[in-house]
Amino acid sequence: MAIRKEFLEKYTNKHSRFIVVDGKMIHYRDEGSGQPLLLVHGAFSSLHTFNEWTNILKNHYRIIRLDLPGFGLSDAPDWETPFGVDNLVNYVINFLKTLEIEKCHIAGSSLGGWIAWESVLKKPKMFDKLILLSSAGFMDSRSIPTPFLMARTPFADKIAQFAIKKNLVELFLKQVFVNQKRITDELVDRYYDLFAREGNPEAFFRLVNGKFKDDTLKLKKIKNETLIIWGEQDKWVPMNNAFKFKDNIPNSDLVIYDDLGHIPMEEAPDATAEDIQEFLGVLVTY
Repeated sequence: MAIRKEFLEKYTNKHSRFIVVDGKMIHYRDEGSGQPLLLVHGAFSSLHTFNEWTNILKNHYRIIRLDLPGFGLSDAPDWETPFGVDNLVNYVINFLKTLEIEKCHIAGSSLGGWIAWESVLKKPKMFDKLILLSSAGFMDSRSIPTPFLMARTPFADKIAQFAIKKNLVELFLKQVFVNQKRITDELVDRYYDLFAREGNPEAFFRLVNGKFKDDTLKLKKIKNETLIIWGEQDKWVPMNNAFKFKDNIPNSDLVIYDDLGHIPMEEAPDATAEDIQEFLGVLVTY
């Protein structure tokens, strides 16, 4: 699908690249040098959620981030094929293979966290350390964010292009940020433009209404050293889930911020990036 020129000018930079993975054009950025660290965004988001993290971490690590299929500037998946977490895990693994990255750290936010830990379960030798930020994956009804509940209402997918309004996106942002001063017009525009881009709302509704399986019983199989970061005031995924991940992943540590919400890396990039650098430890080049 063609990308509007104004979006290319506004949401790409000199580090932006496009690559075909499984027949779909994927937008990604590759910056810095050192240990590779793959950053995976959540639903309703894009690689831009890691902008400030990247500016900090690229001084010590090779930071790679992508727009998942159906998000940001990447192509939406075909309607004829199933679309769920399993497919996104395969995209991530095939993306790394295409870039010829044999091993890397991986960090994921919300849905991206779910994709990250499922990727580690599927290809444990491909990944070193695992970082989960307000991760999804537990499937009890209390853990379903507001946009997911709305998207599961009857016929929501039929009115997707009309239902997504900028004021609704702003409402969602007010839910995920504790510090409301972080919500600028530029931020609202970015989230709205990239979520409402042609094909993306339909892909989101299709993903949300797909079939999910609860793999959380497999979390105990993860041997990778894991850092779990959570905002105590997360309104989309309850903090109780942070303790569930901590209890189920054997080699894990948990950091809780009492003044943050659902996207800690975007709300407090300096403090959370410091946690990441301490966790990743000694800098070496693969």
